[in-house]
Amino acid sequence: MTGTTPAVDRAPTARLWWAALAAVVAVSVGTEFVLHLVDPEDASLGVVERVVRFFSYFTVQSNLLVLAAVIPLVRNPLHDGPVWRVVRLASLLGITITGIVYAVVLAPLYDPEGLKAWTNAGEHYVSPVMAVLGWLLFGPRPRITTAVVGRALLWPVAWIAWILAQGTVTDWYPYDFMDVAAHGYAVALRNLAFVVLLALAFLLLFRFVDRRLPATDAPEPLVHAG
Repeated sequence: MTGTTPAVDRAPTARLWWAALAAVVAVSVGTEFVLHLVDPEDASLGVVERVVRFFSYFTVQSNLLVLAAVIPLVRNPLHDGPVWRVVRLASLLGITITGIVYAVVLAPLYDPEGLKAWTNAGEHYVSPVMAVLGWLLFGPRPRITTAVVGRALLWPVAWIAWILAQGTVTDWYPYDFMDVAAHGYAVALRNLAFVVLLALAFLLLFRFVDRRLPATDAPEPLVHAG
């Protein structure tokens, strides 16, 4: 934990930003979870299966990582820690991919209504924009090292392994591109290899930007009146 504090005029803004983002994610994911339980797409599924499937979605995990990463920033916009660094970078990676893939690929195919339209917007539009823009505006920086990049990559790899493992038992896959039952292992693994490479590219991009933007931990020069 660093002992310095951000400039007085930026700290309240940063805390408000992170608090608003945390609220958006908590309300969106929480509401979506309740809707998923009471109005499932497949009513034949038991409660346990519904819960497991809900938390298997990349979008849900990405938003939960964002929530875990920004809550400490509400208290201290310059928060730091070895585990937190990995969670923060993994959240940036996940929510960036979530926003881009949804806007480019899924949005034209999905037209939610009612409460789902609001939760969908929170998870796929508001959260990605606020998370990345907030990082660019408020940091904290620098936080991303090569070791952090390697550890953050473990999350998408573990997510892929989990989906493939449970898919062999249930024949359920959250996204078509990784559906082994529909495409076979050769095509699914090829698609997933591309996902891992894309994830690594984004992680390295975040590291590059983290090193190029001004550090937020350095105290600003004092301005003397008169």
